[in-house]
Amino acid sequence: MLFQHIRTFFDRFTIILIAVVVVATVLPATDRGALLFHWLTNFAITLLFFMHGAKLSRGAIVAGLTHWRLHILVFACTFLVFPLLGVGLRPVIQGLVGEPLAIGIVFLCVLPGTVQSAIAFTSLAKGNVPAAICSASASSILGIVLTPLLVALLLGVRIGTGASLLDAILAISLELLVPFIAGHLSRPLIGAWIDRHRDVLGAVDQSSILLVVYTAMSASVVEGLWTAVDARQLIGLGVICCILLALILGLTSWLGRYLGFNREDRITIVFCGSKKSLANGVPMASVLFAGAMLGPALLPLMIFHQLQLMVCAVMAQRYARHADASG
Repeated sequence: MLFQHIRTFFDRFTIILIAVVVVATVLPATDRGALLFHWLTNFAITLLFFMHGAKLSRGAIVAGLTHWRLHILVFACTFLVFPLLGVGLRPVIQGLVGEPLAIGIVFLCVLPGTVQSAIAFTSLAKGNVPAAICSASASSILGIVLTPLLVALLLGVRIGTGASLLDAILAISLELLVPFIAGHLSRPLIGAWIDRHRDVLGAVDQSSILLVVYTAMSASVVEGLWTAVDARQLIGLGVICCILLALILGLTSWLGRYLGFNREDRITIVFCGSKKSLANGVPMASVLFAGAMLGPALLPLMIFHQLQLMVCAVMAQRYARHADASG
């Protein structure tokens, strides 16, 4: 009965994600175990982006690419409006939850948007799906370069363990972009199999995130994460993520109406311009941050990820009911 009540508010993956955080807290990977999970995580991420590249058809790219006004607005919300919100609120955030988590919030704000959930919610809400595919995919690819640039510009901190900005961009490109391109070039050979086995892609997607979270949280626990973050900070972090989500959802909805987009395009703008990618964020954080900073960089993203899924699921269903009533 208790489990059924929990499932009312959290999906299965989120429950597993929370369990992984608990396991990493109680049984963190150390020494050889940490090295093993590091290599497993790198392999899973490479496989994930290879499969995503194979999934994306050339036709989907062409179909969405021509809607340049929508794409510019989505990219502006993702890489301009969102980061400005994070920087503008940073003094307040830092006073509430401390500097490490405030840096995590800014990192959250400069991440690219999601791919799968943005497209899924746009489809459920009866929005412009081809444009969503193009915007979400392009956001993911652009973020490989823009996210480390924005981290360096807005946070003014050295990246990782002293690596240069160029080193960080190259590391992220090798880990994410190169497998993606290789997968897309392999689409003529394996694309049909990928299309028939979307459940395999979903399993790889979720498994890679769980591996990265366990590995990152283990390292942060060993470095003393939970002695540095208390319950008050976690509650404050949840409130901040709620405020950020409400602001960006309101802004994307208003901008879509103000700039004269039709209903289908406005839905796409809301779901593509308001989301932040956990799948891209966790491997990027492992490159951009090191040691004790990795856990605080990931905590805001994990909380925001769950909030955006729950809120956007409700919004998508309401959009769909309104479309059915109007049609």
